[in-house]
Amino acid sequence: MEILQRPILTEKASALTEKANRFTFRVDHRANKLQIKSAIEEMYGVTIVAVNTMVVQGKAKSRNTKAGLVTGRSPKYKKAVVTLKDGETIDYYANI
Repeated sequence: MEILQRPILTEKASALTEKANRFTFRVDHRANKLQIKSAIEEMYGVTIVAVNTMVVQGKAKSRNTKAGLVTGRSPKYKKAVVTLKDGETIDYYANI
């Protein structure tokens, strides 16, 4: 099970990073907080103070086609917001 799927790079996540030293990741839906904490600490070499998780529900989507209106949903996913120790930071682009 790959616990960390990708970092979430949105305006809201960037504001959290600047103001509160909190970083946001999209994670596997079966992972718990302890697994998420150990995966991030191992991958980035940082000290994590807190981990908050949430399940984001998928958005309703619709589009018009020749056959008529097609509706559906985008898939749900789990999001983790981690708070780092003061003075530490994560460089997302160092592992590319």
